[in-house]
Amino acid sequence: MSVHRRLGTAAGAALLTLVVAGCSGLGRSAVGTITYETEREVVITVTSPSVKGCHRLAPAGVTKIENRSMVDLRMYRTRDCKGKENTYVASNSANTIAPDTLPWRSYSIVH
Repeated sequence: MSVHRRLGTAAGAALLTLVVAGCSGLGRSAVGTITYETEREVVITVTSPSVKGCHRLAPAGVTKIENRSMVDLRMYRTRDCKGKENTYVASNSANTIAPDTLPWRSYSIVH
């Protein structure tokens, strides 16, 4: 193998290492979309949200959720993903609040 080819291979390996290391610092995301509808029938779609933390929804709350991501969700009626009452929405499924109940106001990702 020529010196030029070896240098090219070494440079490519070093670049690949930097790219992989750089991407790992960005955090993981849920691949896919999460679409929800507010009480005012406004539809909002979020693409690949972070798997970390609590995600707030529209201030008035959400009545329908469509989880087209590769992860499961927990829907909460509070703005901070706290409380014993939550609704589990599996990957590639949908859900609607029961009549005469409070809307969902936040969600977290099960991972």
